[in-house]
Amino acid sequence: MDALYTEEERLLRNTMREFADAELAPNAARWDENEEFPWASIEAMKRMGLMGMTARTEHGGEGASYAELAIAAEEVARACMTSSTTLLAHLSLGVSTIDRFCNGEQAERFLPPACAGDKIVAWALSEPSSGSDAADMQTTAVHNGNGAYVLNGSKIFITNAEQSGLMVVFTATDRSKGHRGTTAFVVESDTPGIEMRGMHGKLGIRGSGTAEVYFSDVHVPVDNRLGEEGEGFRIAMTILDSSRISLATQSVGLAQGAFEAAIRYTQQRETFGELLKERQAIQFMLADMATQIEAARLFTRRAAQLKDAGLPHTRESAMAKLYASEAAHFCVDKAVQIFGGYGFFKENPVERMYRDQRITEIYEGTSEVQRIVIARSLLKEYAIE
Repeated sequence: MDALYTEEERLLRNTMREFADAELAPNAARWDENEEFPWASIEAMKRMGLMGMTARTEHGGEGASYAELAIAAEEVARACMTSSTTLLAHLSLGVSTIDRFCNGEQAERFLPPACAGDKIVAWALSEPSSGSDAADMQTTAVHNGNGAYVLNGSKIFITNAEQSGLMVVFTATDRSKGHRGTTAFVVESDTPGIEMRGMHGKLGIRGSGTAEVYFSDVHVPVDNRLGEEGEGFRIAMTILDSSRISLATQSVGLAQGAFEAAIRYTQQRETFGELLKERQAIQFMLADMATQIEAARLFTRRAAQLKDAGLPHTRESAMAKLYASEAAHFCVDKAVQIFGGYGFFKENPVERMYRDQRITEIYEGTSEVQRIVIARSLLKEYAIE
């Protein structure tokens, strides 16, 4: 793996690994068991400069590349998926949207506290009647002719909502235009008329905050609109293209964590007088796991490098997210199999990893949606004239 990285990238990876092992891994089981939001993780990641890692330096960010984010985010996910989901929803969705599409005044107002981690940013796109169909927007924003929009509607499955200081909210300003009538706003989370209800009982990433958000005559200044009316769908799709790189990285980190736990166990556990590592069936599992992880890492790094070079990467990001999430599924499944009965109990971290993994094939575009994105791109490229 070292051959993939420059000397500076290897230093970043080693620093992040030490940080994640010291600050995140020891608390991961407790945050999961208690459905406890990882505030200590937030404080630790703030000190590391992760909360604004890819944002512009002039507004408090670190100005890091997506290739660098991929390295850092992999180590966070390897140690704690709750912390990873909290970070990436804030950074790769919320902060990135503001950083990329705000004007100068908005940048000065919103980015410094967001990049510092003093205000967590939530990203509110999904609705009760529309998950994968992001263009079916029911939440409305109506200009009141007096310098503000009035928002009404609801969002669901919103990560970090209850803990947020800011939300990027997607609304319909003209439903007759379909997705061309979608508009994005930055909304202060404590604005009157906003109600949040925490959603509990998740299968995995249990410490990550998830909530329903309700808007009842919420007044949002025109100055909080991102771009022009009707540009919201384009903004959302652009951000999802790059955020899928982050989620691919998350899957790589989770798979790596499961693999490391499994390979250590094979060198300690004896059955029928032999260590597990001596058994060919186990060796084949480890070989397949390592191969899928490395392939997923390469997919992800390629997409990140295209993003950093300013080149199109929609297909590559979808491929990375699809392959990495399904590779993680394979790896955590094999890890549980290697641990046998011991892997079925909460005292074992692979039990938590098994549950955490399932969401990676669902959020920010299901595996089926990724296949649609990839297929459409291929059919366009190979269209017969």
